[in-house]
Amino acid sequence: MSDGDAVPDGHEFALCLTHDVDRPYKTYQSLYYAIKERPTYHLRTALPGRNPYWQFDEIRDLEADLGVRSAFYFLNERHLFRDLPPREWLRPNRWVQHLGRYDVESEAIADEIRELDGGGWEVGLHGSFGSYRDVERLRYEKAVLEDVLGHPVVGGRQHYLNLDVPDTWRHHTEVGLRYDASLGSATEYGFQYGYDPLRPFDDEFVVFPLTAMEVALPDPGRSFDRAFDACEDLLFEAAANDAVMTALWHPRFFNENEFPGYRRLYRRLIERAKEMGGWVGPPGQLYRGLAPADDGASDADRASIRRITKH
Repeated sequence: MSDGDAVPDGHEFALCLTHDVDRPYKTYQSLYYAIKERPTYHLRTALPGRNPYWQFDEIRDLEADLGVRSAFYFLNERHLFRDLPPREWLRPNRWVQHLGRYDVESEAIADEIRELDGGGWEVGLHGSFGSYRDVERLRYEKAVLEDVLGHPVVGGRQHYLNLDVPDTWRHHTEVGLRYDASLGSATEYGFQYGYDPLRPFDDEFVVFPLTAMEVALPDPGRSFDRAFDACEDLLFEAAANDAVMTALWHPRFFNENEFPGYRRLYRRLIERAKEMGGWVGPPGQLYRGLAPADDGASDADRASIRRITKH
């Protein structure tokens, strides 16, 4: 199930860079935040033509300056009123999940998808909230994204890290995805599932466990040094164990006005990884270099997958 030869030759470890494109537009959030804090700023962001969550250019420029690429996972969430029954309309969690939705087929988003792909960035699937247990919905979302992109996607991550293990991964293989990056936590960081990509079915399908989501790290706006120390500790652990480390930075966190320190922390994470001899890039690129699956899983591997299932 594990893959000990995942790190490319000549490198001490691998750092996979990923971005879940949840909300590229700041909509109703402006009014919500204006009630809580900084009303002038947040109300100004609600004006036409203002969109502080549209950070594609900033991310591209930052990564191109560092000579790296990453993966962007695009979401095709259901429409709250059109696609769900009326009983769901008044549930607060449904509003959070669905009112930030966007259309991957819209001109602005489609243009970004193609520009990223043309520049060497990976475009992948961010499975909608319920798609982790709905194979036909997942198949539909993948087909729509591929139609916009013009070629197949290799993998992606489920929204909110939703997983039914191993059923969600079986759905992924059924629709033709080759890897998943959903296994992980939004509140804790570290190598909770080992140092290597996992092969839950002992075949070509691979799982890249999530090592660190930006919100799980110490807040760099409060203490940048503490946040960077946490990142550097992860890099040292990765280097000591020939590990594959996966980082998730949502695009809106590159907006320094609302999330101070996160853009700088992301840059320093990449710079330090390269200084330490790490390979840095998108999971899809790393996947293409992986050796074929072993003929069978060891007893330790099978015990590990049982542990994940119970998690």
